[in-house]
Amino acid sequence: MKELSDEKRLLVAFLAMIAILFVWGKFYKPPPPPVKPPVAPAVSTGANSQSAQATAASPSGSVPSVTTKNGKAAQPGVTGQNAAPVTQAPVETPLVVESPLYHIELSNRGAVARSWRLNNYLDDEKPPKPLELVNLSAAQQFGAWPLSLHFSDPQLEARANSALYQVTPAPASTTLIAPITLEFHWSDGHLDILKSISLADDYTAHIKVVATLDGQLLPVSIGWRGGFGDKGVAQQSQTVAVFYAQNGKISLLPIKKLGAENHQDVPILQSGPSEFAGIEDQFFAAAFLPPSAATAPTTPGFDVYHWVQQHEIGNDERPAEEPEAQIAVGQATAAPLDMRVFVGPKDLRVLGHLRPQLDGLVQLGWFGIIAKPLMQVLQYTHRFIPNWGWAIVILTLIINMALFPLKLSSFRSMKRMQKVQPEVSSIQNRYKKYSMSDPRKRKMNEEVMAIYQREGINPLGSCLPMFIQLPFIYAFYRMIAGTIELRHAPWFGWIHDLSVRDPYYVLPIVMMLSTFLMQKMTPTPAADPTQQRMAMLMPLALGFIFFRLSAGLNLYYFTSNLVGIGQQVFLTRTDPVKNGSKPTKPPKPNNSS
Repeated sequence: MKELSDEKRLLVAFLAMIAILFVWGKFYKPPPPPVKPPVAPAVSTGANSQSAQATAASPSGSVPSVTTKNGKAAQPGVTGQNAAPVTQAPVETPLVVESPLYHIELSNRGAVARSWRLNNYLDDEKPPKPLELVNLSAAQQFGAWPLSLHFSDPQLEARANSALYQVTPAPASTTLIAPITLEFHWSDGHLDILKSISLADDYTAHIKVVATLDGQLLPVSIGWRGGFGDKGVAQQSQTVAVFYAQNGKISLLPIKKLGAENHQDVPILQSGPSEFAGIEDQFFAAAFLPPSAATAPTTPGFDVYHWVQQHEIGNDERPAEEPEAQIAVGQATAAPLDMRVFVGPKDLRVLGHLRPQLDGLVQLGWFGIIAKPLMQVLQYTHRFIPNWGWAIVILTLIINMALFPLKLSSFRSMKRMQKVQPEVSSIQNRYKKYSMSDPRKRKMNEEVMAIYQREGINPLGSCLPMFIQLPFIYAFYRMIAGTIELRHAPWFGWIHDLSVRDPYYVLPIVMMLSTFLMQKMTPTPAADPTQQRMAMLMPLALGFIFFRLSAGLNLYYFTSNLVGIGQQVFLTRTDPVKNGSKPTKPPKPNNSS
């Protein structure tokens, strides 16, 4: 047999190898490889995701579970767990939550509030609309809104507040009715945020946040960003303040004290934990409170961050900036965040029903012990007199009639001092050549006091009633500044808002004239023409001060002057001490002096 060539042997071997592979694959098939789990899609709609979100907002407050890549449920914060699957919404979806008290617009981009309006309070627009507490222009400029999250890492904060969150339950409509609970979930595979917002049918909401990074819990805060309050108020930036409560005492931080010195745009941690904290203006507040009234006394307290950002309000031709207060409230420890939020009016009847009570936000000053009863009497008077201006007039009449006995005592003391004034002046003239440090001045005082004792005159009798009235004047000022019912409350004619200044300055002018007239009618013991001229100029100085004060306070003071003028006429006609009475003859000069 002829031996095959090398080329033919190679061909035969190649054909044999093909035959062997074919026969082996036909009769000896390998087992099928294990099926790998499919990669999670961009939008997570599985039952595990919904279950995790439901647990995040559960009433028990338990920490929601996170489904890991290997399919096992893991608690966030447990060492060694894998990151959560990617979870996000495909598009931005606005949501509106309505109640009789508010209109809130939420967005799943950042899970924040884009608008927070109070239905029972109007702004100063023409025509007026429900009051907006969010400064939309500032929030858009800063890219930060109410209910934004705050982290120590700015990059994490930016990712969390700009992400598209998945909303559960999927709303059937973009307009929802309170009470309602909405759950927002987002994850990029490393940073995972679960946020639950429960809006009640009153002015409160319950918010829970769990933030993890690669399965590890992160410390997180939630804040009111982008400005706050009624933008129709003149110099609004000067009325906004951050408040916090420590050891039962509420402290205020105005705009100029927020943030670090010379670096106001840098968040600064307020020293010491706070029982509650928030941001306010003259009549409205947003307060972050413990999760329940029962836990309020035992809560470890919140950490409060505050700072200022400059809001550009001008144009290219006239650039200008306005400071906007920023606040974030949370905890420095890595734990789920659980708190209530109150956003509403600083109405004593509303604030007093909260726990902890927030009625201390109505700052009534040193004489709050007088101002608070005055406010309650004014509110009670308004039940029978529906016009707040006339209610102020009636309350002023009540106060002046209650203080009339003091005024009567002061009037009679002044008349008696007028009667003996020539005698007192004679004594003072004899001792005027001596300096105040000269011991002989004591003799002058003894002679003057002897005359007062003889006539039954109390030297302080004419001044004491005025000092007693001063606390009432100050308390009335603080009461009007803190009574939210006076906001946009008309009187008549040109007075459409008793909480702001008179637009035409009519009330300050008539108040100044009535003060001048009352000063002219009031008897004074001073015989020095210079002192008398200074006393007559006092109404002019007061008038310039009252030009800046609210119409309600000017109405109070003007009404008080009218009542005082009437009382002065009555006292002048009925008092037994007549102006024409002959004064007591001055004693003969004491040669020994």
